[in-house]
Amino acid sequence: MMRLLLFSFLILLFSCKKDKVNSVPTPYVLDIPSHFPSMQIPEDNPMTVEGVELGRKLFYEKKLSGDNSMSCATCHAPNLAFQDGESTSEGIDGQLGTRNSMALINLGWNTSFFWDGRAVTLEEQIIEPVLNPIEMHTTWQSVVGKLNADVNYKNLFFKAFNTNVIDSTFAAKSIAQFIRTLISGSSKFDVMYKFENNLTLSSSETTIFSTITPSEWAGYDLFKSLNGADCFHCHNGPLMQVQKFSNNGLDATFTDIGRASVTGLSNDNGKFKVPTLRNIAFTAPYMHDGRFATIDEVINHYSHGIEMSATIDPLIEFAGQGGVQLDAQEKDLLKQFLLTLTDSSFIKNPNFKEP
Repeated sequence: MMRLLLFSFLILLFSCKKDKVNSVPTPYVLDIPSHFPSMQIPEDNPMTVEGVELGRKLFYEKKLSGDNSMSCATCHAPNLAFQDGESTSEGIDGQLGTRNSMALINLGWNTSFFWDGRAVTLEEQIIEPVLNPIEMHTTWQSVVGKLNADVNYKNLFFKAFNTNVIDSTFAAKSIAQFIRTLISGSSKFDVMYKFENNLTLSSSETTIFSTITPSEWAGYDLFKSLNGADCFHCHNGPLMQVQKFSNNGLDATFTDIGRASVTGLSNDNGKFKVPTLRNIAFTAPYMHDGRFATIDEVINHYSHGIEMSATIDPLIEFAGQGGVQLDAQEKDLLKQFLLTLTDSSFIKNPNFKEP
């Protein structure tokens, strides 16, 4: 009788045992413009709907800062093409950084991050601002503690990564996934680019094409001309950016040695990452230290303000005479072209806003 009761109890016990619950994230399909190259996604961080959702929420989460006052979006606001409009940004303790907050545009195609390229993946880049004493000034241990205390976050991490563990690695991966969705490819320039490369225009693009002015085309020609503005060496292709570091003649001597602080090579003194020109109308001020407040100042620099130094980029062919010496009309044409890089749909995209 005892054996029968024991047997019945075991049957009841195992019949009530719950199967382990697993989460299978949904693959996320990036909306990549047809004239863009494919994006290389890390094998250990595939894009998922749940990962992007979590990353978007964390991007706007102020718990990532020491005093719960600052999020990633504080210095990367969507209405400014994910920049902050300041020469240098202020951290939670009121301290100012030394470099301009970079716009987050099409970073999924970048091979280095920060002005000096000290991070080589988005995931690596995301870890640092939380720890930086003049930015978010906290520890990931503290951040993880705050996130673990939130049941909603525990559920979101489980859905995104099938894990009950919240840590900095998963947080960085999810934010990186969200940032890879920040794709800008719907400007008047994109229509110009597709037309000159014999790519098919959609009906809406055909309508936009009819609005392109002769001055904008002339500015584009000037932009590409070796004897004109000569911008094309560092800013070309659909991304309007090349993956390199350049000394673009800002200073004869350097208070910030830029890339050399990472490599230790004197040949890298004064070199900084070449940024994209996309949405340049939204991303003032310009340069690594935000020294130029307007597009006109930038154009004047390349026209007449180049400073010579040992590491000046050799592709700045007219550096010896101070720049390309554009006249007033040429400067105006160049500016008109640069404004064709404006993608208003990018800064208005509801999928990029705070959830």
